[in-house]
Amino acid sequence: MTKLDQPLFNRLALIGTGLIGSSIARAARAQGAVRSIVATARSPETRRRVAELGFADQVVETNAAAVEGADLVIVCIPVGACGTVAKEIGPNLMKGATVSDVGSVKGSVLTDMAPHLPAGVHFVPAHPVAGTENSGPDAGFPELFVNRWCILTPPQNADTQAVERLAMFWRALGANVETMSAEHHDLVLGITSHLPHLIAYTIVGTADELGAVTRSEVLKFSAGGFRDFTRIAASDPTMWRDVFLYNKDAVLEMLGRFNEDLSQLTRAIRMGNGEALFDHFTRTRAIRRGIVEIGQDSPAPDFGRTHAGLPADPLPRPYAADNE
Repeated sequence: MTKLDQPLFNRLALIGTGLIGSSIARAARAQGAVRSIVATARSPETRRRVAELGFADQVVETNAAAVEGADLVIVCIPVGACGTVAKEIGPNLMKGATVSDVGSVKGSVLTDMAPHLPAGVHFVPAHPVAGTENSGPDAGFPELFVNRWCILTPPQNADTQAVERLAMFWRALGANVETMSAEHHDLVLGITSHLPHLIAYTIVGTADELGAVTRSEVLKFSAGGFRDFTRIAASDPTMWRDVFLYNKDAVLEMLGRFNEDLSQLTRAIRMGNGEALFDHFTRTRAIRRGIVEIGQDSPAPDFGRTHAGLPADPLPRPYAADNE
């Protein structure tokens, strides 16, 4: 990425400074995408930590104060709270400002936020499809969005110049940008993100409740599959509670299809149908390889994890004298 010659926005207001919000701040500052950054968070402890970390030029106590004079406002909070925040900041928004968000659900964000935003303000919901299992202002880093996708879901009457300006902002942060309807976004993310998280939470919960296996055994002998499920299941519970509540139609549709496929695999295992299992696993492995080929994950073995070296001399050598 090349740092911009001129900022795209004068003042960026961030409402919420967790992983995504703090990463936006760090990346926007590193790339010169904005002249100044003002941030706020719900708790005084988080606001104090943001001030200590220094990725914002100003930290204020209220959402209304944060948006004053800002020509770009990004709401980085769980989707269930977006409507309340929009109502709070609406009267303080500058005419011509762009208001966006980072939520994983877009239909409910449009419905909840749009009625509270005044005329003359450009509303362009967005979803940067990036993240880690960690949360909080310390978790952010400027490279989070590099070569990841940011999906914009502007309403039909959105100003095209405002949409393109926000797209340029996300590209400056390293992201690829795609535009689609909120309804289509929620269906796509239902299968690529929301359902996998639901499955991960379920599997980890099942293991925790399994009486024949102790928790210490689950932790000690977690093989690669279970280990990776626990990484997903470590995601922010408030955010994912809201995702499933506010995208329930798409999630339930994807869950129904998943249950049908799971029933077919169950039957194949019960009937000893190895050919059906092999064909299914071959097809799904090709999808994984496609993800790697387009650069959305590392081709390194074990997902690029580092491994400790062998001990210098792990075992006694009783026959060493025979070889001397």
